[in-house]
Amino acid sequence: MAFPARPLPEVSMLGTMITAALGAGVAAPAAGLLAHRAVVRAGNARRLRITTSHGVDERYFARIGGLDQWLSVRGEDRANPVVVELHGGPGASHSALAHVSRDWERHVTLVRWDMRGTGKTLRRSGADGQGEVTFARLLRDAVEVVEHVRARLGVRRVVLLGCSFGSALALRLARSRPDLVGAYVGTDQKIFDGGRDLSDHAAVLDRLARAGKRRQLAAVRAMGPDPRAWSAEQFGHFHRAASATDPHTFAAMKSVVLKSLWYSPRHSLREIGTFFRSFQVSSAVLPDTAAFDDRADGTAFDVPFFVVQGACDLVNTPARARAFFDDVRAPVKEFALIEDAGHFAAYRRPGLFLDFLLTRVLPTLDGARQRA
Repeated sequence: MAFPARPLPEVSMLGTMITAALGAGVAAPAAGLLAHRAVVRAGNARRLRITTSHGVDERYFARIGGLDQWLSVRGEDRANPVVVELHGGPGASHSALAHVSRDWERHVTLVRWDMRGTGKTLRRSGADGQGEVTFARLLRDAVEVVEHVRARLGVRRVVLLGCSFGSALALRLARSRPDLVGAYVGTDQKIFDGGRDLSDHAAVLDRLARAGKRRQLAAVRAMGPDPRAWSAEQFGHFHRAASATDPHTFAAMKSVVLKSLWYSPRHSLREIGTFFRSFQVSSAVLPDTAAFDDRADGTAFDVPFFVVQGACDLVNTPARARAFFDDVRAPVKEFALIEDAGHFAAYRRPGLFLDFLLTRVLPTLDGARQRA
């Protein structure tokens, strides 16, 4: 849940994109910048090609929860295990990260979904056409997506990959529907505790004070420490402050997320604007979650349970994720840290994350039970 919930003004947004994409302090002339973007996008498009005889590369809209929602299905062998990814935010589509996770697709079929209120799904129907944007609706959508994927790819169970906010959805899906899930993997794992632990608020105040961000400090202090009293706008402000004052997360946002979006061969310039608009539309979900309590909901899981966390993550801290993990009862469970990484750890270090999938997660799958 590290992205801003309010869209940046267009000029500021493009300036951030340019700086992040080129790694330069001064923007190049527009014509040269766009020409460079075109060259890099063409290279990324070549890298994304899947040419194997049993591969799959599908991008389409499926009717999920009464709404046309965008899905991507990619992999070099349809016989590989299927991973369904639930992105973070809310509103933070991962569709632009396809080239970052390209090597994963040699070993798994990776399914991405732009949730309602997000990315290509938002662009398809517009903000007023998203229907009910609540956590409960997103969770029902997630179940429908997994059921759709099972039918389309002919599998009984999928590996469920929950990223940040998406891990809150994935956690509940894995707990309640083990018949759909072969293994649970949470990264940037979000844990709700019913508002008992207020340390995140204090930590952000401290980082803002040390950074000399007086105006943001006053705003976060005025919100109070209890998220159960925050509005959607206040949630967005807090998450912006938390991300901007976490050096590892801020670096990953620039070098991985924004850079990937700028150079994505499957995203137009207009879709870059939609990416930021998604946070505003999806922020309506956040007040629903403030009173959630993951321990009260249950720590027993009937599927292999894995958590991969950035060791330096100050947004969803590894300590909080580890404390929950220690209480989990599951057939197999493992907790891993990715060193020198904060939020977006799996995408900051995609090779390490792939190694974890190959050596820890996939061996726990019962092949006979995964295929329909």
